[in-house]
Amino acid sequence: MPKIWQKKHNEFEFVSLIALDTPARQNALQLAFALTYSYLCSMGATEQRLYDILHRYWGYSEFRAMQREIIMSVMAGRDTLALMPTGGGKSLTYQVPTLAREGLCIVVTPLIALMKDQVDRLRARKINAVAIHSGMSARQIDIALDNCVYGDVKFLYVAPERLATEVFRARVTRMNVSLLAVDEAHCISQWGYDFRPSYLRIAELRTMLPDVPVLALTASATELVQRDIMENLHFAEPHLLRSSFARPNLSYSVRHTDDKNGQLLRLLRNVEGAGIVYVRTREATEQVAEMLREEGITATAYHGGLAHSERSMRQEEWMQGVVRVMVATNAFGMGIDKADVRFVVHYTMCDSLESYYQEAGRAGRDGKRAYALLLVASDDHDRIIRRFDQEFPPLERVKDIYDKLCSYLGIAIGDGGGASFAFNIFDFCAREHLYEGMVTCAIKLLQLNGYLTLTDAREHPARILFTVSRDDLYKLRIRHDELDHFIRTLLRLYNGVFNDFQPIDEREIATWSGYTVERVREHLRRLWQLRVIRYIPANSSPILYLNEERLPREDLYIAPATYLRRKELTHERFEQMLQYAANEERCRSQFLEEYFGAAGTGTSCGICDLCLAQRRAAKASRPEDDTLTQQLLQRLEVRPVDPHTLAEELQHSPEEIASALRRLIDTDRVVLDKEGVIKIRAR
Repeated sequence: MPKIWQKKHNEFEFVSLIALDTPARQNALQLAFALTYSYLCSMGATEQRLYDILHRYWGYSEFRAMQREIIMSVMAGRDTLALMPTGGGKSLTYQVPTLAREGLCIVVTPLIALMKDQVDRLRARKINAVAIHSGMSARQIDIALDNCVYGDVKFLYVAPERLATEVFRARVTRMNVSLLAVDEAHCISQWGYDFRPSYLRIAELRTMLPDVPVLALTASATELVQRDIMENLHFAEPHLLRSSFARPNLSYSVRHTDDKNGQLLRLLRNVEGAGIVYVRTREATEQVAEMLREEGITATAYHGGLAHSERSMRQEEWMQGVVRVMVATNAFGMGIDKADVRFVVHYTMCDSLESYYQEAGRAGRDGKRAYALLLVASDDHDRIIRRFDQEFPPLERVKDIYDKLCSYLGIAIGDGGGASFAFNIFDFCAREHLYEGMVTCAIKLLQLNGYLTLTDAREHPARILFTVSRDDLYKLRIRHDELDHFIRTLLRLYNGVFNDFQPIDEREIATWSGYTVERVREHLRRLWQLRVIRYIPANSSPILYLNEERLPREDLYIAPATYLRRKELTHERFEQMLQYAANEERCRSQFLEEYFGAAGTGTSCGICDLCLAQRRAAKASRPEDDTLTQQLLQRLEVRPVDPHTLAEELQHSPEEIASALRRLIDTDRVVLDKEGVIKIRAR
């Protein structure tokens, strides 16, 4: 009997009646069949409505693989974890069922850029959607939340940090919520590669909305992380729907070379279109981009050290095709919707196959042939091991970083509880001569143990918190007449400024006070100097929150079990990445599917470098009369040449050229002399 039918009708009464040999038995059977038939008919009508919505708003006549199954699970009210590859159409799995029912969908996502993009796309389709994030003023947030309570909003996008705020918690229980969608759900697992403690707040939201089902979405999660997601999101029962991780149009390749620039240029000269080159450091982004520009290829660099406006401009140039190649750290890519990316090159290895799959999957979302190339140098293995050791410092070193961090922010022992600070990790590392990876790991461990929270880099409005009582503030206003009008304006515009940091809009204050924006900032700085307020100017840096006051070093406790478990799992992910790079036999697509626990079809992709090598080997075992051999002989008839020049001149891979030359040498048709030059053998 369908589960939803069991909820709406007392099916257990029918079962007990059917089990009895009484006159009521026949009537019970007829009623049960009638209700079941009615349910099936209603589900058929519901499914037709889903297709109507898909066609009306998106113009599609069919769902992609697994989209329909996920949507029907949501419609049946089941908590669902959906694993879908990057670019697989995850957003439709919560957008379509929400439009088919009354109520709104709350979408939790960590990326403001993605929120804005999704809201703009929905509004362009005449679908009412709003977003709540730290880049908004308190007044803007109030208006958006009121619209969700009283208006016809269908989608509310919210950053996980906002779930803990009183203004959000007070409104959410008054909303008619039909679905809770959690994007990038792997972020809720502390055993995942991208754990974000703020995601744990979602469990509190579930207790506030006990009858609302959850749809958790991710493109990459191992079996351990899958279990952790369902447990942390309080699933009524485990329920996993998995799309295939295969990307039939994406050709994975690995090149073992100490000439990474040469291999990168070779790909760029043989593959048309735009692409991304991922490197490890900010310095490397600038260096590789400069090298490409010197070779006549339009390229730009992207990393977290750039100003927000500069990052936005460079991203837009790449999106619009003004720049062909984006050379970036892993700060770039998530939430970027560019379908015609023809290649993604990893100039340096990722920390895990999860991050590699996510980043490589940004190529070929339009379904056309695309390439994912990993470049591996002979010393990369040792470098990764050294980096791993640096990123898991001893616990005493973590305490040392905590002390340096608090001193850098100007926080005294016993102070700072509940305070927030704009935090530039690059500046901190430079001042303290610390490795960024080590600091990042230390901060994650401190977050896991509840001492602090670090948000992602994004636009933050100015914030204020009054640090004096209302009585003391009154005395200050008497003594400083020039500030009286300004303080009155602040108190009229913003509530809660005595309890917590509140976002403010300096232009709004200027409008109501009659001052210029610059004069407003001067007054804010003056109040800060008088220790009346804490003032954080508008910025695009991450924000660091201290969950409790600064502790003496000896009182700081980092749970050893958590530390050791994270170190163990991170090491396992490193090893899997190294195994993928070293693999010379198994189809690369199959390797990735098996890593994520997918059964797969057992069929090789046919387009990765290893599948192509097998095809070439099979071809070589047959009588040789291929085009490449003829091209080689014709070229050598002109004049002798070295193998490197041949590789540059011919539109074939180095492996294909080497294989063909080997056959020609073995059959005495050409010869390789002592100077390394190939020529036709004299007869």
